[in-house]
Amino acid sequence: MAQQAMGAIHFGTDGWRAIIAEDFTFTNLDRVAQATADYWRANPVPGVHGNRAVVGYDRRFLSPEFAARVAEVLAGNGFTVTLTDRPTPTPSVSFEVKRQKAIGGVMLTASHNPAAFNGFKLKAWYGGSAEPTTCKAVEGLLDRNPIRSIPLTQAVRSRLVSVRDIRGAHYAALKKLVDFPLIAASGLKFAHEALHGVGAGCFDELLAGTTCRVTTLNAEHNPGFPGINPEPIARNYIRSIPFLQKHPHDLCLVTDGDADRVGGLMGNGAPLTTHQIICLLLRHYVKNRGMTGKVVKALTTTSMVDRMCAELGLELIETGVGFKYIASEILKGGVLLGFEESGGIGFPGHIPERDGIAAGLVLLEMLAMERKSLKVLLRELEKDFGPHRYARIDTTFPLEKRSALMSFCSEHPPSRLLKSKLATVKAYDGVKFIAQDGSWLMLRGSGTEPILRIYAEAKTDEDAQALLRQGVGLTRKV
Repeated sequence: MAQQAMGAIHFGTDGWRAIIAEDFTFTNLDRVAQATADYWRANPVPGVHGNRAVVGYDRRFLSPEFAARVAEVLAGNGFTVTLTDRPTPTPSVSFEVKRQKAIGGVMLTASHNPAAFNGFKLKAWYGGSAEPTTCKAVEGLLDRNPIRSIPLTQAVRSRLVSVRDIRGAHYAALKKLVDFPLIAASGLKFAHEALHGVGAGCFDELLAGTTCRVTTLNAEHNPGFPGINPEPIARNYIRSIPFLQKHPHDLCLVTDGDADRVGGLMGNGAPLTTHQIICLLLRHYVKNRGMTGKVVKALTTTSMVDRMCAELGLELIETGVGFKYIASEILKGGVLLGFEESGGIGFPGHIPERDGIAAGLVLLEMLAMERKSLKVLLRELEKDFGPHRYARIDTTFPLEKRSALMSFCSEHPPSRLLKSKLATVKAYDGVKFIAQDGSWLMLRGSGTEPILRIYAEAKTDEDAQALLRQGVGLTRKV
């Protein structure tokens, strides 16, 4: 009964998220931190420092205090903790875990969720999101042992907690990931829409002293994210679009609240989809870098990736939604790039983790090498691999009916998607219908919010919207 009163804790697509002061409380955070410490103690990893951990936080309300509490609990369990001294990008925390050969890390962030939320992202020893089995095991250890903690001031004096800026090592690694001298001499005019998140200022620092001109939009620290959510989708670009229309740039990259995911805008303010970014990067790696390897994508990602892999002779691996599935494939080796529809892009040889800052630098490298505008590059991409128009809506749907909806869709699929006969049904993470002409429709519940997502892709915007309407019609069948 006591546990129920404290609130149920479940890890979703990427960590545990909840509304601050409702379920995301210091009491529940203590429970999760203690369970994490218990898991790490019980599951040592060869070649890894089993008593070392990294804790970071974003710009959300109470994030510094929540991070300090996690550090206190880990220290109370005998861990030596590196605690960030300022809001820090999630990929910086992940990189530091890998660099230190730590047993794991914790990032206090709710990523793209509305301002009322905060969250607990669990990072594994390899510098990526913990696997589902690990998260389930941590859930199973909740309330197994009493909370052990040490006040932060005492933990710092005892050298169990070190409070410092960890971004420098990550930034140095980013410069090695790309041809940085080429970028530095390119004279590109680069804008960054930070959405009030932790990415604000990162490109100013990375590109300081170069010929690149950097403009950061919505850089101020405001935990309320006024008027927007820190999610890299077009409806949140309400300030950056008119700015770019008046002050054109070569590119505007968008990062989410914790800077691990990306979106973008054309230099004139026209939205650039995550799918377009993904395909541009894949083309760049093959054409300009001359690289090859396996391509990993989540099943909600554009089928242009499938077309590109088929024509370029690349092996394609499709996973469920959640970068942890992509990370597990990256860890097996031989992967060129990993992608997910929500803007998560992983660069093997760096960290098996989404890195929005890395994506921005690679896009700058692409522009510096190509010396062509984004408009021209996108036109060439569509000429080579055909038109792909993507659409998505998020709709509320009763949680208690979600299972019945998924069962109905998999057992009673539509015979056609618009004018094309149904070819395939995939039901391993939501339900995805694929037509013979390559168009597709998918329904899937969010892993972190009470939302049903409906996705569609076709050759025209009109057909993609028609597919979404067909998807909405399916929700009314249960």
